[in-house]
Amino acid sequence: MDKNLDYWIDQAIVFGTTYGLKVIAAIAIWIVGSWVIKKIARGATKIMENRDYELSLQKFLINLINALLKILLVITLLGTLGVPTTQFAAIIAAAGLAIGLALQGSLGNFAGGILLMIFKPIKIGDFIEAQGQSGTVKEIQIFTTKLNTTDNKEVIIPNGALSNGNIVNYSVEDTRRVDFTFGVGYDSDIKKTKEVLFGVINSHPLVLKDPATAVNVSELADSSINFFTRAWVKKEDYWTVKFDVIEQTKEALDAAGIDIPYPHQVEIHKEG
Repeated sequence: MDKNLDYWIDQAIVFGTTYGLKVIAAIAIWIVGSWVIKKIARGATKIMENRDYELSLQKFLINLINALLKILLVITLLGTLGVPTTQFAAIIAAAGLAIGLALQGSLGNFAGGILLMIFKPIKIGDFIEAQGQSGTVKEIQIFTTKLNTTDNKEVIIPNGALSNGNIVNYSVEDTRRVDFTFGVGYDSDIKKTKEVLFGVINSHPLVLKDPATAVNVSELADSSINFFTRAWVKKEDYWTVKFDVIEQTKEALDAAGIDIPYPHQVEIHKEG
């Protein structure tokens, strides 16, 4: 028994001598590393809050930072304990490559979502046109963006395509230009027609005085003289002015006796 006891005592001394310091070092690295990770996460959160990042993006990035730093911490601990980490790191890299290839489209949408949230070419409430769709931005998620169309349909656009394509944002500027094209007959007086068009547009209470309204002859078409008209309005008044001016212009041209040409059908009657 004494010999067995001496043997186990010797083994414990050898183990403690060999691994004791490594275990203590690993514990110390874990404590310090965990504290550093928390500090980094808090600092990153403050930076994103100051830059007004979307809340969903903040949470995702913080979770991602925590996961990556903890993986790095575990690899460091294994190395401290003498565990070969080269193969372990290679396995992680291979798994990451396989996952990346399998989720290539999703990763593209994820990257696009991050770009949209960081650079903010659009925000919730903006009326945009993108990827052949137009509508009000309802929600910007990590992988997709939701639009609400004018006829109350929900359109979901992948963020990868959205971030890499053209985006027309109608809500960025405070004012918009309303363009009209009106055609009148060749017998119409150009000066009088301009006076009628100016009168209709400038009398509308929602049309801005600056920039000034413009009315110009834009084309001598096959059956009409076309006038190109431009007026500036506040962005929220765009459709109201557009519809009002079209209706009021028709009434004003009729009242002034100015003809608006349209195709006529001529019936030919044969005798006998």
